[in-house]
Amino acid sequence: MIVGIPRPFTAAVPDEAIADLRARLAMTRWPEKETVDDWDQGVPLAYAKELAEWWRTEHDWRACEAALNAWPHYLVEVDGLDIHMIHVRSDNPAARPLILTHGWPGSVLEFLDVIPALSADFHLVIPSLPGYGFSGKPTKSGWSVDHIATAWDALMRSLGYPRYFAQGGDWGSAVTTAIGEQNLGGCAGIHVNMIVARPTPEMMASMTPEEMRALARLGWYREKDTGYSIAQKTRPQTLGYGLADSPAGQMAWIVEKFHGWTDCGHAPPANQPGHSVGGHPERALSRAKMLDTVSLYWFTNSAASSARLYWHSFGRFAEGTVEIPAGCSLFPWEIMQMSRRMAETRYRNISYWNELPAGGHFAAMEQPDLFASEVKAAFATMSL
Repeated sequence: MIVGIPRPFTAAVPDEAIADLRARLAMTRWPEKETVDDWDQGVPLAYAKELAEWWRTEHDWRACEAALNAWPHYLVEVDGLDIHMIHVRSDNPAARPLILTHGWPGSVLEFLDVIPALSADFHLVIPSLPGYGFSGKPTKSGWSVDHIATAWDALMRSLGYPRYFAQGGDWGSAVTTAIGEQNLGGCAGIHVNMIVARPTPEMMASMTPEEMRALARLGWYREKDTGYSIAQKTRPQTLGYGLADSPAGQMAWIVEKFHGWTDCGHAPPANQPGHSVGGHPERALSRAKMLDTVSLYWFTNSAASSARLYWHSFGRFAEGTVEIPAGCSLFPWEIMQMSRRMAETRYRNISYWNELPAGGHFAAMEQPDLFASEVKAAFATMSL
């Protein structure tokens, strides 16, 4: 796989794009109010209006840009496609290389708060997935999880890191796991904060109370929360027309996940298998952070291009096994809750396992200190 020479990049959204966003928000045609008193039908109308108005009048994209541009950014051509990355070389002479991969509806913004802590021990490479953020949009099919994993391995080697570690959650977990599965000789170990595996029939017949609660959580996800994934898996192009044209639509599409997948005050899993009813997303993430992410998707027009990863790979999550060392951190409001024995059906050499007291799917944003500590602890059990 051919990798080009990195070119410096600066995030810079034109003033006209910001003005266009505000004008579109002012012209939003809203649907009627939901017929329930909670989030069970999606983002409540009153909160959607409140958040859209704050986005239009208060949100400071330039502050987000400044936070991004505080770190060195590059574009590098990998297999014919421009990949955006943050690349932070540590001052620590003993630092080890680490590639961090985000998911949907995430971005490199997820990792901004953990860069200072992690760069003390690691040389960090933080790419935007193909079709996400400032990365190029593939014009041909083929950029599956497995292809991205191979591309990330080639990228790390091209940067002068013949041996490295890999970390990820959501799609980042799928890519990171695929790197481990492929085991091309460069990756020395992985860490994931979304653990996906297939329990054996014997395990299903002898589940512990904790595993039963985890299964109920997954049942909630399958029954109430897979509509987005089915749309993105089957018709990403059709979905893209609406989200590319309506910032309010793009906002609601993403913010719903900041509610459903975070540790934002929902009822405990023991009492409520899912949690579309209680909680509020701003108990887990500030509205500025949520709208930073929404803005990045909006300004880069990434709705359809990001969704195509589902078209390529959504059924790919639980296939294959990883033989190289793996670290697993289980945050309590992650979508999928695997026990260690379940995880070991896929990750055959778990060198680190921990179950955290707080946090959810967007662990690096929700709990940056815990997340950074977990990454360090996991890779402390591995060597290059």
